[in-house]
Amino acid sequence: MHIGTGSIASAARRRWLRAAAAGGALALLGGCGFALRGTATLPFKTLYIGIDDKSELGAMLRRYVRAGTTTQVVEDPRQAEAQLQVLSETRQRSILSLDASGRVREYELRYLFEFTVRDARGHEYIPPTTITLKRDLTFSDAATLAKDNEANLLYRDMQNDVIQQLLRRMSAIER
Repeated sequence: MHIGTGSIASAARRRWLRAAAAGGALALLGGCGFALRGTATLPFKTLYIGIDDKSELGAMLRRYVRAGTTTQVVEDPRQAEAQLQVLSETRQRSILSLDASGRVREYELRYLFEFTVRDARGHEYIPPTTITLKRDLTFSDAATLAKDNEANLLYRDMQNDVIQQLLRRMSAIER
């Protein structure tokens, strides 16, 4: 079998065109402001996070800020350009629907997160704000333990959503 130089040249040309197309796509994404989810540009260099780092939310929030931004998390509020104060964090579960015999068939899970962001002098970058998230959870008496585990996973997912929303809101702060 004989392979001509024309097929080698056309294969090289196809590789070059694919590489050029990929480079063009990357240039377009970069030019439109595209950034990977989880990355944010915060308008301050240091941030104090006013929630216990032993709590799941506090640990996750610190991890997201350290990994996804150039902002440094500080432990002393006096050293921070901005201070995130968590005013409340609430989990709620309410009955959404019942079956004919009066047993719960569906719950609504709510996660409420109230916070404010201030500078070192007390000026509010973001006034007290509440983020409210809801998820529906079907329920079965036969699978109570599994449904409790599912509820915990949904609450953890809502915590991740709250952190993403919080980072986007802090990114939009005009100083």
